[in-house]
Amino acid sequence: MSDQLKTSLSPDSLGGVGRYLRVFTTYARNSLVRDMSFRMDFVLQSITSISWALMNFVLFKIIYRFTTSIGPDTGWQENEFFVFLGTVWIINGLIQLLFMGNFDEFSDMIRMGGLDFALLKPIDTQFLISFPRMNWSQIPNILLGCGLVFVSLVAMFGDSDKGAWFSWWSVPAYLFFLACGVAIMYSVMISLASTSIWLGRNQNLYDFWFYITNFYRYPMEIYQRGGIGWALWGTFTFVVPILVVSNVPARVLANPLGGRWETWEWALFGFTLLISVASLVMSRQVFRWALNSYRSASS
Repeated sequence: MSDQLKTSLSPDSLGGVGRYLRVFTTYARNSLVRDMSFRMDFVLQSITSISWALMNFVLFKIIYRFTTSIGPDTGWQENEFFVFLGTVWIINGLIQLLFMGNFDEFSDMIRMGGLDFALLKPIDTQFLISFPRMNWSQIPNILLGCGLVFVSLVAMFGDSDKGAWFSWWSVPAYLFFLACGVAIMYSVMISLASTSIWLGRNQNLYDFWFYITNFYRYPMEIYQRGGIGWALWGTFTFVVPILVVSNVPARVLANPLGGRWETWEWALFGFTLLISVASLVMSRQVFRWALNSYRSASS
């Protein structure tokens, strides 16, 4: 299967980015048609997603009745934190929309021989398994996150000291680091999915993925306390860099510490860009290694 593997991994298999965009658009349209064919299921999934988000919102509203900030001297006061929370909703929604369902089915695809057919198609295999199905019921959650970020920023602008840092580049920088965060999470997910080729079934690894993603739902400053906290902060910032996924874009908009950016914050932004590129490259290599070990479903 070596010739097929080389063909499937060639970025130019379809003759350019334009064709990949057309395939992506076709996937998106077909997924929307499928979801609309089962409207009640779509509505129930949307309600479930929104309910989960609103319960999180209510929980932190209750918490902020008893404190003005999450952690001393962190700067994550109520409005700043809700910018962060909205960012988490957006990232979670994008991941669920684009990737989660596809990677969840990858092990079944291997066992049932679907990967054999994918390798024979004149398109990059990683692209083919990453985007064929999209969960459009996550759109309300993404919109809800955008709304929470917007409302929280408007509330912050009522304080002239907090609004003074905002500039024309804040929104583009926020969107850029959102994309970096999604790229990092995609890299983690495709790496975990690739292990299905070696293990046959990786449901336990998906459970592990859900456990570690709980850490990026909170500001990184809360981990910078005590020995265990610092160990978690270091592990999930530099080894499995999921803390930067939501913290960096939220920090660009909320600027929880106020004033000018400090040297360590600029270093954090640069590190996020570097680790995003490195994660994509490394996950691509892991996927290649896994495919090199694949011998078809019948072998």
